[in-house]
Amino acid sequence: MTGSAAGEPTGGSSTRDGGEWVSPAPLAADRRSADWRDVPGRTDPLTAQLTSTIGGPVGRHALIGRTRFFTPMRVILLLAIVFLSFGWFTKAACIQQGPVGSDGALGLDWSGNRQYVAMCYSDTVPLYGAEHLDEGAFPYKKWWEEPRPDGSVQRRYMEYPVLSGLYQYGSMIVAKAWHATPWLPGGLQVAIYFNVVAFGLALAWLITVWASTLLAGRRVWDAALIACSPLVIVHAFTNFDPLATAFAAGGLLAWSRKRPVLAGVLLGLGGAAKLYPLMLLGPLLVLCLRAGRMRAWTQTLLGAAGAWLVVNLPVALLFPRGWAEFFRLNSDRVADPDSIYNVVSSFTGWAGFDGPLAPGEAPSVLNAVSLVAFVAVCAGIGWVALTAPRRPRVAQLCFLLVAGFLLTNKVWSPQYSLWLVPLAVLALPHRRILLAWMTIDAFVWVPRMMYYLGVANKGLPEQWFTATVAVRDLAVIALCVLVLRQIYRPAEDLVRFGFIDDPVGGVLDQADDAPPRWLPSWLRPREAVRDDPRRATVASHP
Repeated sequence: MTGSAAGEPTGGSSTRDGGEWVSPAPLAADRRSADWRDVPGRTDPLTAQLTSTIGGPVGRHALIGRTRFFTPMRVILLLAIVFLSFGWFTKAACIQQGPVGSDGALGLDWSGNRQYVAMCYSDTVPLYGAEHLDEGAFPYKKWWEEPRPDGSVQRRYMEYPVLSGLYQYGSMIVAKAWHATPWLPGGLQVAIYFNVVAFGLALAWLITVWASTLLAGRRVWDAALIACSPLVIVHAFTNFDPLATAFAAGGLLAWSRKRPVLAGVLLGLGGAAKLYPLMLLGPLLVLCLRAGRMRAWTQTLLGAAGAWLVVNLPVALLFPRGWAEFFRLNSDRVADPDSIYNVVSSFTGWAGFDGPLAPGEAPSVLNAVSLVAFVAVCAGIGWVALTAPRRPRVAQLCFLLVAGFLLTNKVWSPQYSLWLVPLAVLALPHRRILLAWMTIDAFVWVPRMMYYLGVANKGLPEQWFTATVAVRDLAVIALCVLVLRQIYRPAEDLVRFGFIDDPVGGVLDQADDAPPRWLPSWLRPREAVRDDPRRATVASHP
């Protein structure tokens, strides 16, 4: 049965009898309704206004969760496909071809700095040649020489973790096979390669949306923010990060279904694509320590370690220098334009912790500072997890950890913001606030492209770009503050509802606090310490 926004029957044959509405047909025998589910049209003013275009919010007497075809999952996945299509069109200008060769041969047309002016830049396009994938060689075996500013040369290899590198290699094989097949639509090989990569990344993001929707619990429609995020339009195809978000979301879903080994395997595979999914083991560790569920966490850890080794060990043994290139490059990199360290340098002229560096010299002080800062963030999150009056939700701590990593790290590549999208939506159930942050973060792409264009080409000065980065950082910090406030005021947490404690919790859901005896009192939940009979005895017998 459905109802109008006013709660009245919508059928034209309904009649009144003594002031009451009478159904034109007998009511269904099964009138179960998922009344515990959040209905945004009723509870969120922004959504309520949007629903006016489709007839208004759901009626008071409507049965919730009974739609047979347009279920929330199908609608959200359809929205994700629409926004992924928008994302492809934003990159399409960078795979245009033109007579750019000396003899008029067709090639990739990036004339006039098209990649910046059209704001269509994607790492996948230049990397096809820069990583020598176009030669068909195996990434971690193939090497090449690049000149340094001082005139020396260095040997280079594929710079990505193994699973991301193998994904690029597999996409290259598909692209070359497509290009060699005469009856398939033709085009530049690099353009075919981009489309093959984009198709796989789109599937990965759909998996991210699917898993996050299942993790959203009673607030299933919150996952529409993941599907419709402005960051999807800008960064879904900027790099290979949707691979990692898919594994991370899948790992959390497996954990929520009380399958710790599978959760570990998925997080380990995600760590073989990008390292950040392995960070999620940290929040699970402190929460399991607090709840006395260390066996489940140990199983997850072993699953993650095993999966990561299965992917990495063969490449590390066969091509050790190629395998280590990712770690070497990250050690040698200076502060990225998006990092807080570069923002400070941009406005103050500060030369950085290490000062001027010689070619090939690693910024050792910056590496140490960023590492210590992240360790401090981890320690603070661990203290919050162990001492908060009520155990925080898994998504809350995962968001805080990944956000803390990005804020303190020397590298915040623009597409890394995709890491935060599912975690932020699951951690903070406030749609307008989340949409505001996503819009700010997506907008950073505009001054970034204009900064890369260069002032000489009518681009923007660096400070225009770094100022928007600073605003983005402040927005992320504000989200962290709101999540912390929610942790210490669990009664205001809209995710928790009656019998629902933590939709992502798995073995932690509804679990009582059972910290180990060796844990000191200052690392125990506040109320547990206050009610500890041993402490009371000591206090009464000085």
